[in-house]
Amino acid sequence: MATDTADGTLLVPVSNPETVERLLDTAVDIARGRSLRILALHVVEVPAQIPLSEGHQLVDEDGEERAVLADAERRATDADVAVETTLRYARDVATGIVGAVDEHDANGLLLGWHGRPRRRDIILGSFIDRVLAEADCDVFVKRIRRPARHVDSILVPVADGPHSDLAVELAEALATEHDADIRLVHVIGPDANTAAVETAESLLAESAATLPDDCDVGTDLLRSDHVPGAINDETSYHDLTILGATRDPFLRRKLVGSVAEGVGRSAASAVLLVRSEPEE
Repeated sequence: MATDTADGTLLVPVSNPETVERLLDTAVDIARGRSLRILALHVVEVPAQIPLSEGHQLVDEDGEERAVLADAERRATDADVAVETTLRYARDVATGIVGAVDEHDANGLLLGWHGRPRRRDIILGSFIDRVLAEADCDVFVKRIRRPARHVDSILVPVADGPHSDLAVELAEALATEHDADIRLVHVIGPDANTAAVETAESLLAESAATLPDDCDVGTDLLRSDHVPGAINDETSYHDLTILGATRDPFLRRKLVGSVAEGVGRSAASAVLLVRSEPEE
């Protein structure tokens, strides 16, 4: 039984038995690095003609819903991370997840994303977009595509803003967990003037300075007129890429920004997209 010395809660919605292993691997890393317990959640969608109070009738005691939660609990327990599980009944998945964030006062939320080609007006996914817009906590979105591999090197494209700060903070936690090195990069135009270069170098230095002295960190200033392409090229040299959402005000439902979205879909490495808790 894992000892609960956690300072908060990481909410992890699980639904697909085929991806729970890869999602829980990352959940364990985040929970350890941020001193959080894991709360594995399965949302049961209840049709409008059935009262929410009767939603339990849709779930069998030995059904897939409870099985996937039991699998998540076992994996976290085997990793010696404190874990609880819960079923939540809601009219739709996004409402259930956001409601669980509020009810359990979650400090973080980890979502799985398949990185499929986007559809019109839908950036990451029909429910992920809503959760990113509404969840009142740090949100981590893991692209689940390839089998997990050991993390020896973490790439973090840095920019100015809280989402980038969260990406660097998470990179530190995961690098400590895996004894990995961190590479911070920033992309400027090929014709950037001296002032722009100095600003970019200062940004990289400031980000590196937030990491502990015993962290193996390097910085690179990349020159390109296509930011997602330059970053994607770099992802082939690393095991994990962590990207923050844009700092600028979100337009329509564009909640992660064209750079993070583009890299998230095309990166050669594993990918985590992060969005920090909204400011009051």
